[in-house]
Amino acid sequence: MYMNKFRLDDRVAVVTGAARGIGFAIAEALAEAGARVVLTDYDAKALDDAVARLAATGATVEGEVFDVTDAAAAQRVNDAIVARHGRVDVLVNNAGIAISDHPAESMSDETWSRVIDVNLTGVFRACRAFGRGMLERGGGSIVNIGSMSGFIVNRPQEQVNYNASKAGVHHLTRSLAAEWGARGVRVNAVAPTYIDTEMNQYVHAKENEARLQGWVGNTPMHRLGRVDEIASVVLFLASDAASLMTGAIVLADGGYVCW
Repeated sequence: MYMNKFRLDDRVAVVTGAARGIGFAIAEALAEAGARVVLTDYDAKALDDAVARLAATGATVEGEVFDVTDAAAAQRVNDAIVARHGRVDVLVNNAGIAISDHPAESMSDETWSRVIDVNLTGVFRACRAFGRGMLERGGGSIVNIGSMSGFIVNRPQEQVNYNASKAGVHHLTRSLAAEWGARGVRVNAVAPTYIDTEMNQYVHAKENEARLQGWVGNTPMHRLGRVDEIASVVLFLASDAASLMTGAIVLADGGYVCW
């Protein structure tokens, strides 16, 4: 009874930023749970490679090129998927970027806007486009990828753009949960710590050893997170195992915000 609640058989799931890293792991987890997964990414070649890797495991997957900064793209992608499969049951907004080490007093409007556009506005547009269909059908689950940076100010990197974008994702999540809860659509978020992904590979270089040790040293579990650890939380929130949860921001941070 209980393990079946984690299953996503016969459901259609969409994951943004799914060509690599956390997004790829999320797509893998949802597919393993039985969902038909549509991987999306702005990088067509990387997307094709990711779809091929998952398809080789027997997963039911397909790809759709999707640039979340394109104002019209979210609705277009939603409509294309619905035309093929009739609905979208699960949306995971994972696409995001970080532009760090830019002090606020010298940060350009372009650097500010680039991060906000991808990390926050892109999430809103996808929620709006895919959420409409969920509301019409009376059900669906949306999981947004926030960050512990929405709770704390990271150090030593200066990144007011990223921190503000992720705090915005958290409150967007709560706001949509409040608006849509009575109509059957759940909206939750996961707030990860530093994850050992391609985006963070630079900290393994010798010249960045102090930064890596700072990140790890400020984490009670004393390590970086893994992509599968975030994917597992997303799977839980997307599934019926979390059927009473909406508006939750689930920290998966190794205890970082405890200190």
